[in-house]
Amino acid sequence: MGVWPRDGPEGDPGREDERVIGAIAAELRDAGPAAVPGRLCAVAVELLPVDGASVSLRGESMPVQLGASGPRAARLAQLQATLGDGPCHHVMETGAPVLARDLAAADCAGRWPVFAQQALGVGVRAVYALPLGSAAVCVGTLDLYRDTPGGLTDGRLRMARLVAGVMTVALMDLPRDLLDGDEPWLSGLAADHDRVHQAVGMIMAQLGIGAAEALARLRADAFAHDRTALEVALDVMAHRRRFDTP
Repeated sequence: MGVWPRDGPEGDPGREDERVIGAIAAELRDAGPAAVPGRLCAVAVELLPVDGASVSLRGESMPVQLGASGPRAARLAQLQATLGDGPCHHVMETGAPVLARDLAAADCAGRWPVFAQQALGVGVRAVYALPLGSAAVCVGTLDLYRDTPGGLTDGRLRMARLVAGVMTVALMDLPRDLLDGDEPWLSGLAADHDRVHQAVGMIMAQLGIGAAEALARLRADAFAHDRTALEVALDVMAHRRRFDTP
């Protein structure tokens, strides 16, 4: 995109805001609803000193991934949803941003031991997770991933917040135009989320346990077999996987 060097000197905030909004508008021009989240993640990577981005909406039991800048960012978002842990979850619980400068540092390794290990394993050293929504309600997160440790300058953090704000507005507008081609896109995401809930109900019945423990069992099984929670849920619903047998 070539808006400006991502790590270059920071200029006048007002002019930078205009350039950021212009870059986002150009990226979203002629984009259908299904393309919007991925396009927004791509422009975040272009504008900021990061190497990947993903966006997720709050779900009843786990985040619903809407888009990512690439396969690695998508995998990290799915990992957080499967684990029920990571910066994304902390943001959704508190509404406050998480700026993890170095996942190899003791504080990050202690806070999210499994997520930090997995992220480091694919070359990610820093994660910046920003809330989407208002000060009162967090509706999702923008997660930014970087291959080198370090923080964001005040100017770049301000820019990241601006991107998150524009992303919130864009995503909240999506329900007005749900169709992309022949299939309802957002309703498809909702269906995936419902399948996880249905699988949790089946696990509850198989083991005679509560919903929280059943979801934890599903997540643990997914992680143990390097799969996503949705993949395991689909197997449970198709009776390919039971939890009351060895």
